[in-house]
Amino acid sequence: MSESENGRFTVGQRVALWVVPKLTALLLAIVGATLRFEVIAEESSAPATPPARGIFCFWHRCTLPAGWYFRKFRCSILISQSFDGELIARTLGLLGYGSVRGSSSRGGATGLMALREVLGRGEPVVFTADGPRGPIYQTKIGPVKLAAMTGEKIGSFYLLPERAWTMRSWDRFLVPLPFARVVVSWARAVSAPEPDADAETLEAKRVELNEALERARMRAEEHIATRRRK
Repeated sequence: MSESENGRFTVGQRVALWVVPKLTALLLAIVGATLRFEVIAEESSAPATPPARGIFCFWHRCTLPAGWYFRKFRCSILISQSFDGELIARTLGLLGYGSVRGSSSRGGATGLMALREVLGRGEPVVFTADGPRGPIYQTKIGPVKLAAMTGEKIGSFYLLPERAWTMRSWDRFLVPLPFARVVVSWARAVSAPEPDADAETLEAKRVELNEALERARMRAEEHIATRRRK
């Protein structure tokens, strides 16, 4: 562990950073191997398959099933510089993800520049659109700004396990149960704004992205509800 990390984190946090990511990645691999994924897509949308490029967004509560499902995409993800962010970065790193450090409130510009370099190499990037602190189901402006910088469209998806623990956190974090079926729901991609788009245009595009993410979520919920009614 670097000297900077020794200064940033307490002794207890440093122990957790050494232990928790390894255990989480191991447990996710054990449970993930039993999950059954079912892909559904909105009309005129195309689910991404590896290798893929571009910008992708999902809601924070889907992090565990998404982390397992998308590990073959070799994505890079923007993660906050907090302790929780460090835990997530190390866990996802064990699954093959790259991480860029930043957030919507601190280090965001640097993070977006680094993600632009990732996209320039033809590799995909992914955002937890409402993370790391919410509010739930409200996307930040970061993905839209990155799309304007690069011209890349934004893909929107949602993963919903049919059986899961729901944690009492701000995002109602989902922990899929072994052997659960997981619906992977895709919405139509959102086109990039112009590079010189003004704040009003960027906000309109953010709302469009938010609506796409919510359509993906509602389609997944309705898909499972319909199955249960049968």
